[in-house]
Amino acid sequence: MRFLRYLLLSSAALLPLSIRAAEPDALAFFEKKIRPVLVEQCYSCHSADAKKVKKLKGGLLLDTKAGLLKGGDTGPVIVAGKPDDSLLIQGLRHSDELRMPPKSKLPANVVADFEAWVKMGAPDPRDGLAVAGVRVFDIEQGRKFWAFQAPTKSEPSKQKDTAWPKSDIDRFLLAALEAKNLKPVAPATKRELIRRVSFDLIGLPPTPQEIDVFLADSSADALAKVVDRLLQSPHYGERWARDWLDVARFAEDQAHTFAVTPYTQAFRYRDWVVKALNDDMPYDRFVKLQIAGDLMPDAPADPFSKYTGLGFLGLGVQYYKNTAALQAAADELDDRIDTLTRGFLGLTVSCARCHDHKFDPIPTKDYYSLAGIYNGSDLKPRPIASDADVERFKQGETKIKSKEGEIQKWLGEVAKKTGKKGIPKEQENKLLSDEEKKQIAVMRAEVEAMKKAMPPKPPEVHVVVGGGKEMKVYIRGNPNQQGEPAPKGFLQVLSAKDAKHGDSFNRLALADAIASKDNPLTARVIVNRVWQHHFGRGLVGTPSNFGMLGERPTHPELLDWLAVRFMENGWSLKKLHRDIVLSAAYQLSSVNDPKNAEIDGDNKYLWHFNRRRLDVESWRDALLAVSGKLDRTLAGPPLDLAARNNYRRTIYARISRHRLDSTLALWDFPDPNVTSATRPVTTVPQQQLFVLNSDFVVDQAKAFAQRVQATGTNEKDRIAAAFALVFGRAPTADETQLALGFLAAPPGKDEKLTRWEQYAQALLGTNEFMYVD
Repeated sequence: MRFLRYLLLSSAALLPLSIRAAEPDALAFFEKKIRPVLVEQCYSCHSADAKKVKKLKGGLLLDTKAGLLKGGDTGPVIVAGKPDDSLLIQGLRHSDELRMPPKSKLPANVVADFEAWVKMGAPDPRDGLAVAGVRVFDIEQGRKFWAFQAPTKSEPSKQKDTAWPKSDIDRFLLAALEAKNLKPVAPATKRELIRRVSFDLIGLPPTPQEIDVFLADSSADALAKVVDRLLQSPHYGERWARDWLDVARFAEDQAHTFAVTPYTQAFRYRDWVVKALNDDMPYDRFVKLQIAGDLMPDAPADPFSKYTGLGFLGLGVQYYKNTAALQAAADELDDRIDTLTRGFLGLTVSCARCHDHKFDPIPTKDYYSLAGIYNGSDLKPRPIASDADVERFKQGETKIKSKEGEIQKWLGEVAKKTGKKGIPKEQENKLLSDEEKKQIAVMRAEVEAMKKAMPPKPPEVHVVVGGGKEMKVYIRGNPNQQGEPAPKGFLQVLSAKDAKHGDSFNRLALADAIASKDNPLTARVIVNRVWQHHFGRGLVGTPSNFGMLGERPTHPELLDWLAVRFMENGWSLKKLHRDIVLSAAYQLSSVNDPKNAEIDGDNKYLWHFNRRRLDVESWRDALLAVSGKLDRTLAGPPLDLAARNNYRRTIYARISRHRLDSTLALWDFPDPNVTSATRPVTTVPQQQLFVLNSDFVVDQAKAFAQRVQATGTNEKDRIAAAFALVFGRAPTADETQLALGFLAAPPGKDEKLTRWEQYAQALLGTNEFMYVD
């Protein structure tokens, strides 16, 4: 293990001193989770209004950012990043004599929200003044914001360098680079490029044979051939489905009930997404089938294609309803609205649940107009077999239940005749006569025969059913205090003046509105998501927030050009990928340029490619691929990731909201309870300890060593084969000599792995394997 430890420690030095995690939409979190509670529960005693009527408690003002930071008579109430040291959190927990609110403790989930908020630094968008009066919305004025304007396809500005650009994408980028006195770095090598594009499009490393073919192809369209091959691979859908599943907060159980409720058929939604992407389903249709596939007049005839996409919301959270049922139902609606609007529109509409949106032109009434579309709906499994198959299964079930009922009735009659209270099955031998035992055995044999003759249970998918009851605005989000009616409809800022609202506005109308080419957001949002996953950062750095609190696009004309071209190309995601990865910008090296870095250290203008770590799925799948263990079977039920013999791609691992797999959690997998636009990238010691000690990594190292040793008897050739598989390159002379020296040394006393197995584990644990240039 000494060589492994040395190599891991030396490769760790290649890491930047700090890797910044993706920033959460912290201010939106405040608006959605924190401000409504402060207004409802705290302002009566801790606000400027309370001070006016001499009801201010403890000298603490919570209605402004300044008041919150200052604290009260006992000093500051918030220690940013440290909830346990914050008096506000202690009060919410009702610890010792601190009790806020004093009469009753807030629900545990609300306290947890405040703890999470303090942990993230207690972000607070409020200015120094208390919010006074009611905000008057000017929807027309709101439409002037860039995100609510229709995208236009303009021409890129002229550039000085006419040789570098390969496409209009490059021309837009180069115009911005030249305006900032930046220059693109040199192109990536062909070895770097094929590894980059392979991981990007299918989430797997290229094989040595694929690399050799690409290196030998000197034609101008050599990369285009690789890209087209990868886009036609069934593994493309597996790679890109995972990104969408993050947005859809896909999971296979419930975490908000006393008992963990499994979604045993959830995997079918995952498989539907994979198939839709492999088939290059037009994105507008992909959107509509997930919102209203059951209502679409032109939906596919087969039940799987028609209904399975409804799992987008059908697999959503469900809350325990025996107490506070109205609040639980309201929280479920909020999950649906939040996932829907952030996922498809890039808007934080849920911030308008308790009050008019503080930044975007979204009044509370709009929130409840959308919520009404789902009000009263239920999440249920639905058979996706033919009507005849479903009916046969139901009839079989009915007959079996009827026969079992006959048995219970007969046992009751026997018990009644003999004065017994009942006849439990474990006591039948003792309490029944020989004749009665024969009789019941015959009846039970009939039941077993009926069960064997039963047709298989039809497959099911999770869907949204029912709903559509018009709502009234919940004052401050409280379902027990209802205000004005909110006719069902779409967001006003995205609707025409004569847009239809009211009872006829259902999920299909909503799907049409979201997937419309006239909607200025839908194409922009998905184009930006795809761009983000290719370059590491979106043109809009907040991919699920295109509102006022979100970042402005670094290249607005390029974003619009891509959105319009995307729609012109039939909403084809594969064509979008092709446009992006065949650009000169995508093919740049990841090397640093000190002069450029002084001007644009964050590389927002893309003068070089961003080196980035593989996500956990691609890393695990790559380990299996190079070890020769990867099971490439598509689709099917999930497996536990921790199972020793699970060699399937990581997308097929079981995802739990209640208890996320520890390996996924360690490598920054997102919380499946909420929609996720980005993943943080953390670097912690436990990750390298996992590489050193994990049974999974050790198993792959053993298999990899066996695979490499089978390539021949010459150690130099084996080392070369190992480098070709892991890094896609030949070893340097120094690397070869280092390896030869290590492999020739006798193993130590307590070492459980052979020298080749240790060497294999070291290679698999390097940064070069884990990162893509």
